[in-house]
Amino acid sequence: MIRRGTVLLILVCMALPLAACGKKGTPHHPGPASEVTYPRTYPAPD
Repeated sequence: MIRRGTVLLILVCMALPLAACGKKGTPHHPGPASEVTYPRTYPAPD
């Protein structure tokens, strides 16, 4: 029983740092929306 508890504790301690890696919200482009040039095609047409 002690061994099972120890393994569970180790697994929880290994998984906790991953909780900080989640995304906070939807991504958005920096700057004002009128000046955002993305997405665009690459390479730029001549």
